[in-house]
Amino acid sequence: MTRRTIFLVVAVALMVGLSAGAAAQTATSLGMVSLARGVMADGKALPAGSYTLRVSTAPVTSVVGQAEANAKWVEFVQGGEVKGRELASVIPSAEVAQVVKGTAPGSGRAKVELLRGGEYLRVWANQAGTHYLVHLIVN
Repeated sequence: MTRRTIFLVVAVALMVGLSAGAAAQTATSLGMVSLARGVMADGKALPAGSYTLRVSTAPVTSVVGQAEANAKWVEFVQGGEVKGRELASVIPSAEVAQVVKGTAPGSGRAKVELLRGGEYLRVWANQAGTHYLVHLIVN
């Protein structure tokens, strides 16, 4: 299925009266972030601004040698509308210190870091000990 087909299927399902509880099962909230700079997300411009982050249930094409659970789509939502999305590396709490330096955000929180050279932003979200790292190219 294409991304557009999936979106239409979900939109129609919501319009025919899914309960709020069933709709909440489609994505997990990761907290809020404020992007001070415009970035590229999934090849498209994502302007500076405040966004709610959520993990999408959209399937990720697996990479050879890597489990599907190691990558998830993270959506940037503003005003109830998905403004962009990007793949995130999913890292368990026990392994996060081996991958990134610094203090992790608290559970249900996210933080934005400008990486060395100013070319990339890292959005680091923590949901109940599972860490999501999203790397975005600065415009």
